[in-house]
This record gives sequence, C-alpha cells and structure tokens, in this order.
Amino acid sequence: MPQSPIRVAITGAAGRMGKTLIQTIAETPGLVLAGAFERPGFAQLGADAGELAGVGAAGVRITDDLSAAVDRFDTLVDFSVPAATLASLVQCRKSRRRMVIGTTGFDAAGRSAIEAAAREIPIVMSPNYSVGVNVCFKLVEIAARILGDAADVEVTEAHHRNKIDAPSGTALKLGEIVANALGRNLADCAVYDRHGVTGVRDRKAIGFHSIRAGDLVGDHTVAFAAAGECIEVTHRASSRANFANGAMRAIAWLADKPAGLYSMQDVLGL
Repeated sequence: MPQSPIRVAITGAAGRMGKTLIQTIAETPGLVLAGAFERPGFAQLGADAGELAGVGAAGVRITDDLSAAVDRFDTLVDFSVPAATLASLVQCRKSRRRMVIGTTGFDAAGRSAIEAAAREIPIVMSPNYSVGVNVCFKLVEIAARILGDAADVEVTEAHHRNKIDAPSGTALKLGEIVANALGRNLADCAVYDRHGVTGVRDRKAIGFHSIRAGDLVGDHTVAFAAAGECIEVTHRASSRANFANGAMRAIAWLADKPAGLYSMQDVLGL
C-alpha cells in the first residue's frame, strides 16, 4: 500500500516565505498543502493559497482560524512572528499536530512554552533551515575548538529591511556555538554593535553586527581573527528556496518521530 501524503499547513501563507513554502510543497513528492493561514483582517483572506503563490489552484483557502482547520493537516510549518507562533503552538499541542518552526526572536518565556509543548508533540525548531547554513554551524564549531582563545570572534549578518529582530536568530546561534565550543556563556561575552569609545577589545568577547537593507535574503559571516591571519566562514542566501527545501526535509524526517524538540542538526545527522 502506498503511503498517504503528509498534509502540511502554512502560517503566514501570503508572505514571501509562505509563498515559497507553498511553491516547494507543490514540487515535493509525498507532501500536499492542506491548510493556509494569515492574520485576522488580512486583505486576501479567502483567496486560494496555490493561486496566490503562483502554482495554480490548490483548493485550499487562506483563513485566519487555525483551530477550525487543525484536523485537516498533520504538520504545521510556521515561519512567522513569536506571538503568532506561540498561538499556533497552543492549538497544535492541544490537537497533537507536529510543528516545524522557523520563527526567531522568542524571549525566554516563549522558548519555555515551546520546550513544554515538545514534551507532548514532535517539533523541529531551527533559526535557519538552509542545509548550507547548518553545515556552517559545524564548520564554525570545528574552527572555534581548534583556534581556541587565540582568535577574536566577530559575527556579521545582513537581511532585508523588513526583518524585525536583530541580530538574526542564525547569527545568535552561530555565536552560541562558538561560545559553547570555547567554554563561554554567550550572555556574558556578547557585544552588540559597538559605538563610541569602547576601549581595548575584551579577548573573550564575541561581537555581533547587523545590517538591514533592501531585499537581502540573508548573509552570515563568522570571522576568527588571530595574529597574522583571519579565517572567515560565510554563507550567502540568494533565494528563500534553500530555506524551504530544508523545511521539506524537516517535515518528512519528523513524520515518524516521537514527541521531542529537534533541530536541523538532528534532521541532517550532524
């Protein structure tokens, strides 16, 4: 007997990432679009999500009521904003639906809510679903362990002008990986966007710099600057398709997993 396709729902379905996710679902065997959600009052509520994404009629109308459609999907993909994601989390936890979360900018309470829900439902949560970025996570860890305290570490990221959180979740994850590899606490050693007379650089500091401009999809660089040399690990995204492709891998991987909080490192076996 052939397996039934995984029914996938998307929050923020009319946004740039939402449309890319819908396009990628249409191209991915074994997945089918089963729900599309937007915020209340959104001008295009009721529109066909497939038509809006440019893939033709999907027979799925955009709605603002996830609770009324939660029995129609198996996995919810949420690349939105923290408040919306946490509201979706409540419904998915109640109805035992899987989640793939790409939202960033959660505070401590938000992260705790996700961790609590993951004790009852399977969740993949990652600041970045690009396979390339997740390879960079591993490369950065290796570089930090080898170079140790001999190198100053600076993280630079650039995104489109509409991104509302800074530094990006990916930049913070890169800094966290470096800090853990070096036995540091990122909360104690992070320095954000220096200005004015800052004094001599603290050897254990990890610096962060954010650029918001135009329609940049997402660039990240970690520089390890030591005496006489500098190593840079860089990832540049030219399209949102790479994030969507990674999310599709996460959806498929999560299908037979028990409750738990997983990352793309788990999905990719890194």
